[in-house]
Amino acid sequence: MNFYHPFEAADGDKLREECGVFGAIGAPDASTVTALGLHALQHRGQEAAGITSFDGQEFYSRRGTGHVAENFSSQEALAELPGIMAAGHVRYSTTGGSGLRNVQPLYADLAAGGFAVAHNGNISNAQTLRDELVRKGAIFQSTSDTEVIIHLVATSRYPTTIDRLIDALRLVEGAYSLIVMTPEGMIVCRDPLGIRPLVMGRLGDATVFASETVAFDVVGADFVRQVDPGEIVQVDFDGKIVSTHPFGTRQARPCIFEHVYFSRPDSIFDGRSVYEARKAIGRELAIEAPVKADLVVAVPDSGVPAAIGYAQESGVPFELGIIRSHYVGRTFIQPGDGARHSSVKRKHNANRGLVEGKRIVLIDDSIVRGTTSMKIVEMMRDAGATEVHFRVASPPTAHSCFYGVDTPERSKLLAARMDLEPMREFIKADSLAFVSIDGLYRAVGETARNPLRPQFCDACFSGDYPTSLTDLAAREPQDAQLPFPVNKVA
Repeated sequence: MNFYHPFEAADGDKLREECGVFGAIGAPDASTVTALGLHALQHRGQEAAGITSFDGQEFYSRRGTGHVAENFSSQEALAELPGIMAAGHVRYSTTGGSGLRNVQPLYADLAAGGFAVAHNGNISNAQTLRDELVRKGAIFQSTSDTEVIIHLVATSRYPTTIDRLIDALRLVEGAYSLIVMTPEGMIVCRDPLGIRPLVMGRLGDATVFASETVAFDVVGADFVRQVDPGEIVQVDFDGKIVSTHPFGTRQARPCIFEHVYFSRPDSIFDGRSVYEARKAIGRELAIEAPVKADLVVAVPDSGVPAAIGYAQESGVPFELGIIRSHYVGRTFIQPGDGARHSSVKRKHNANRGLVEGKRIVLIDDSIVRGTTSMKIVEMMRDAGATEVHFRVASPPTAHSCFYGVDTPERSKLLAARMDLEPMREFIKADSLAFVSIDGLYRAVGETARNPLRPQFCDACFSGDYPTSLTDLAAREPQDAQLPFPVNKVA
């Protein structure tokens, strides 16, 4: 996304996926299909959206800040994007990146013709590559790490676009799922570890790609398969599909937080229902951290499936003890702590008649800074709850993400600063427990986490980063050996 590290601008209390991508080739109304697909992926990025199309002769682009519906709901807007091929992108902005120049897809006229790219992920050596390209005379128009890929393709000496792209990606480290459009057709690729998701589907004679399967449900496409880690798929205008694996074979490390929070619950990720995985996490929580209580209450909306699983396993009834207003902006968009705390009250309200006099188990997907958790516990006590026990459907988030997830800097992560008991005291709960990392792995279909060859990227929990972090090592050489040291608060 942006070559600046995403945590530099984060001031919120939820981890957030930084973008989603959708592409269609062979569809008569490709831009309309893409707009519908992006709408289904709106949860992956709510600050800007863009679509680029190709009609066989020219590329057309429309980009804007705000939601998909604000930019692509009218026939007039979609008429500006003709053609049977289109790709789109939804994103969050970060430091140095809120302007239109960073809204994707990014487009450039290269020697071989037009080149448009939509990128989900984060390149962890983007600054190093950028510095080298600038020294050689490259002129950047954005602060996006995605533009680094364009420059690498442009300066490659290979004769064909596909070989230039492969040459460029061999220099890149980190996470990427890319949808690329050229005058010859569409190229999609996923990083060799498959950290960020990408799936392929069919819509009549058209081939479609998306970050999540739910986008196919919305546009009426059939899910075909996921794009494999390290795979490059080429689709031409006759519908011919060519698949290659130019980067060799490595054990996949898809992001496990897709199961916990990022993906919509009605998506299928890595072959497993996200909704069922979240319920299974709740069941693991109930087994690992039982408590005597009267009600299980979810922090809406992301805590709901895990709360249902906890209730089913524990036998404690699930109730809507917190009611969410769907007409309030997300808390992390607010500029400061005071505004964020006020926003918690406007966004969530305790169901007083239900929780008063009750012992409550609160279920949420994660604790990041802890400020929102503290306010929700306080809200339940103000509504008359006699006990508030907090259960978290992920292990403690103690490390920053460098692969396309916007996280606060590590010093602001509650679990990086505190052990369990100080965390409980901070949020003012009667008890606090997180699902174990092995419990999380069991919930997503594994017997346990393999510490020698982890099956997922879980670096935000474990500090076990699956790739080199070249830019971080250059900026903070004392932290080049990972995982980072943790300063505990007694």
